[in-house]
Amino acid sequence: MNWETIYRRKVVDAETAVSHVESGNLVYIGGGAGAPAALVDALCSRAADLRDVELIHILTFIGAPYIDSKYEGSFRSNSLFIGHNVRKAVQAGKADFTPIFLSEIPGLFQKKILPLDVALISLSPPDEHGFCSFGVEVGTTKPAAESARLIIAEVNQQMPRTLGDSFIHVSRLSHVVETDYPLPAAPQGDSSPANMLIGQHIAEMIPDGATLQMGIGSIPDAVLQNLHSHKDLGIHTELFSDGVVSLFEAGIINCSRKTFHQGKMVAGFLFGSDRLYHFVDNNPIVELHPTEYVNDPFNIARNNDMVAINAALQVDLTGQVCADSIGPVFYSGVGGQLDFIRGAARSKGGLPIIALPSTAKNDTISRISPLLTEGSGVTTTRNDVHYIVTEYGIASLYGKTIRRRTRELINIAHPKFRDELEHAARKLGYL
Repeated sequence: MNWETIYRRKVVDAETAVSHVESGNLVYIGGGAGAPAALVDALCSRAADLRDVELIHILTFIGAPYIDSKYEGSFRSNSLFIGHNVRKAVQAGKADFTPIFLSEIPGLFQKKILPLDVALISLSPPDEHGFCSFGVEVGTTKPAAESARLIIAEVNQQMPRTLGDSFIHVSRLSHVVETDYPLPAAPQGDSSPANMLIGQHIAEMIPDGATLQMGIGSIPDAVLQNLHSHKDLGIHTELFSDGVVSLFEAGIINCSRKTFHQGKMVAGFLFGSDRLYHFVDNNPIVELHPTEYVNDPFNIARNNDMVAINAALQVDLTGQVCADSIGPVFYSGVGGQLDFIRGAARSKGGLPIIALPSTAKNDTISRISPLLTEGSGVTTTRNDVHYIVTEYGIASLYGKTIRRRTRELINIAHPKFRDELEHAARKLGYL
């Protein structure tokens, strides 16, 4: 039987596809811009027939209707990384959060720590051999699909065909729902003056030929905007967006000097505008892989001059970094921060960088503080931290005493808080 016949026999409408979800199931929802919106809506329409269905997901760039109070008892969200669409529900105790490194999420499924019954995913149309690409989200979705008992897939005509370890054959799919709608998109935004200064400081640290890890947001965008005088840069990152396309088109990113996957941009997932999605479609310079591969610190370290750029919410005077909570209130998740900080630290010539604006709430709060706010999680330990960057400069902490770390961090704090920080540091015995 040829693959076209197999495929056609599996095509159903969304309501029929999700009718195979049962009460008590553990259901994975595809992440990022690869979230299967039609299947999520169809599943919610079945809420009255279901009880105690656990919905497991990372950050998703669509709505999360299943957290509505009217679905209580039918669905319970379990975030492995908290996004804005479920943040209030998690903070109110109406949804769950599982702390986990991004590199280790696939293992939760493969080792049956989270034994998935169903994976709801989104794929590209099959190629001439019957293989569909996972498109813009391979990182945790491919391992989830391969571990689930049932794979229910949207085949979206607008999903780009990304290359790498990113394919599944139609024979592996349980049910197929054909769709045709645009992916969630986010154009590159403008950076604030403070973030542009942070971008300038980091750009000055980056050597020609370096391999970069950065996410999306104003600080990564600011860094990319300051790299137009660089040469032969490469990409090995969990996520990239439109700014990378601009540097590729300018000839600055070509991956020619990478020492791991030379000539290839390696990532786990993608999020940007239609420009990005058209760029990656069937483009052999871009490879997507699961996160146990992309975020493996040992693989990261195989890139010489690996530059890891990660964000923080707060840093204390000893160098402890909090990036996932505001005090005891969960905000996001550890994601891949420590994977890349440790990988870059072990790279020959590597630069592990934590970047953050010096203040929050209109300059009323210093993000560099004597102590982390009570209840805050330590995302990156003081032992792992090398460089902290704000708009006021670069603090080099690795191998430094607490006294020297304190001085370095006070020097890059906002000037209005420096006296206050120094007084607190003396009281704590740091100076």
